[in-house]
Amino acid sequence: MKCPSPLGALLLIAAALSGSVLAAEPAARPVGCIDVSVGGYKAPDYNCLSQQMSDPDQTQARQKNQEALNPDITRKAPNKLGLATPAATSIRMGNTFGTSVKPQRPAAGQ
Repeated sequence: MKCPSPLGALLLIAAALSGSVLAAEPAARPVGCIDVSVGGYKAPDYNCLSQQMSDPDQTQARQKNQEALNPDITRKAPNKLGLATPAATSIRMGNTFGTSVKPQRPAAGQ
C-alpha cells in the first residue's frame, strides 16, 4: 500500500474540516412567512408570524415582570403601608384632634 503524499493528506484534512464547519452553521432564518392555501382556506404560519412580531430577547417582558415583582413603595398610599393618615387620626381622636393628646371618649356608664 502506498503512503499518500503530504499535499494529498493536507487536502483531505482541509476538505474534512470545511465539511464539518459547513455542517455546524445554523440554518438561516427565513425572511418571510409562507401561507398555505388548502381548498380555499388560508392557513398562515403563526409560529413564524409570532417570531417576527416578538422581541427575541424579550427584554421588555423581563423588565415589566421585574417591575411587577418589586413595586415602588414611594408611590403607594400611606394607609397601604400601614402608616397613620390625618383622616384616620381625626376619626380616632374625635373632636380633640389637634387640641389634646387624649382621645375623645364618652363618659363611663352611659
